[in-house]
Amino acid sequence: MTTAPPIERGLDAEGLATLLTAELAGQRGDYRRATLGYLAMAERYSGAQLAERATLAARFSNDILLLEQSVNTWHQLAPAAEAPLRLLAGLALQRGDWTKALEWRLVLAEQGQHAELALFAELALETSTDPLPLRERLGSYLERATPGTHPHYHDAVLAMAILEAATGQRRQAELRLDQLARDHSELPALWLTRSQLALEADNPRQAREAAGRGLEISPGDPRFLLLLAQAELMLGNVAAAERHTSALLDEHVGNQELRLSLANLYLEDGYYEAARRLLLPLVSSDEPPPGAFYLMGIIAEEEDEVDNALLYYRQVSPGGDFLRARLRAARMLIEDDRLLDARAFLRIERLRHETRFSELVALEVELLGEAGLPAEADALLNRELARTPNDEALLYLRGMRAWERGDIEAMERDLGRIIESNPDNAAALNALGYTLADLNVEDRLAEARELIERAHALEPGNPAIMDSLGWVYYRLGDPERALPWLERAYASMLDQEIAANLAEVLWVLEKQDQARRVVEQALDHFDEHPRIDALLERIPELAP
Repeated sequence: MTTAPPIERGLDAEGLATLLTAELAGQRGDYRRATLGYLAMAERYSGAQLAERATLAARFSNDILLLEQSVNTWHQLAPAAEAPLRLLAGLALQRGDWTKALEWRLVLAEQGQHAELALFAELALETSTDPLPLRERLGSYLERATPGTHPHYHDAVLAMAILEAATGQRRQAELRLDQLARDHSELPALWLTRSQLALEADNPRQAREAAGRGLEISPGDPRFLLLLAQAELMLGNVAAAERHTSALLDEHVGNQELRLSLANLYLEDGYYEAARRLLLPLVSSDEPPPGAFYLMGIIAEEEDEVDNALLYYRQVSPGGDFLRARLRAARMLIEDDRLLDARAFLRIERLRHETRFSELVALEVELLGEAGLPAEADALLNRELARTPNDEALLYLRGMRAWERGDIEAMERDLGRIIESNPDNAAALNALGYTLADLNVEDRLAEARELIERAHALEPGNPAIMDSLGWVYYRLGDPERALPWLERAYASMLDQEIAANLAEVLWVLEKQDQARRVVEQALDHFDEHPRIDALLERIPELAP
């Protein structure tokens, strides 16, 4: 082999071995190793298809940073490819970076792809994202773009109008939509946006007119029928609203979820009779959806028919509304000065639904706390745990209540019982390990690390556990090892406690600018940020 000529085409031995190893690793479920192998070969051979394969493996690895690295490599090797751009936009949204997500969507738009900018703007507003930076960035894009060169230019104009209206520039938004109506009056999305903005501005007549125009262009479109119903309700025209909702139901015969949604629409505006008319066919059907009983309970409660409401709430079977129904029922009785009845109701429900026993006990504990009866809540927990001493959910709840009171010994006792009976309870392992690390109990940091590492082995993709792992390494005096874990945790879950931990480690590593950016983002994103506040008290220089 030493005298063999060099390989000038195809794979050499190292390349072949790396790819085979990556493929076998993927088949065995070792997605991290598979990703790293494909990435190495993608960079070596400048192969976009290998980077795509790396991305596929990374999506199963539960490592958000590795996924970002793979997608970025794919984009660099295939800058015109649509899929990596959409993935990059999605990853930015996942970590709450709406401005970066918009940047990636605008790259798609510049390439002539449909970037769904109007939908993006609506989603941003639904999540209470600050619309001003998005408006400014989209404005600079529109200054450069022209309708003739960008096939989906109108989508950007619609998005801009939505953001302008949300930032107080309603007149400017109206002018944009007027111009678009002259040039693209055939677009259903135009009239959809006009109607939605008019509803938000409490202008139901204009909303009705715009929705009517949209329905002419797109007959039977359920979005316009729904907008028309909303506009009529705002105008107090219940009969007209019911005609539109009846048309919707005629188009979607048997759609129980739609009927529930429409009933909820009437309920929110206080039109109980109209809501009841929609719900009665559901509750009397052979297989009534649990949500129908839940909404009927709300109607009865709003009409001060407490016993009828209780009857409906009890009929909500286990599912999405099960606990909400019991919570509303119990709160309703407490507000009616019937605390004993509320507790009796929950006790009976625990007997009726044994599989939801722990959740119903936790619900009663919460209500007793709200009523200013913490001693009663503790007594309930102790009593139920005396009957079911190995109930992990209740032990965890009692342990966390002890932690809130500062009784670490009691917390450790309950979490220790969980771990003793179930060594694979990742939540208990992580909670105990993180508490020991956070308290910086020097002679127990090694124990804390072992607990957290066990939790991570059980749930490697859990961002809370990644945060704990980074924090315990930091407490052990290894901030370099801590940093990538905290970065992964923060990339996976925008959380003020993780942000505080990450900022502190960055500061210790003399990455001051990055640390301040993390603090600034957390202060902007979270209404309450006690961990960030505590960090700034200790390190005032971190303030942005």
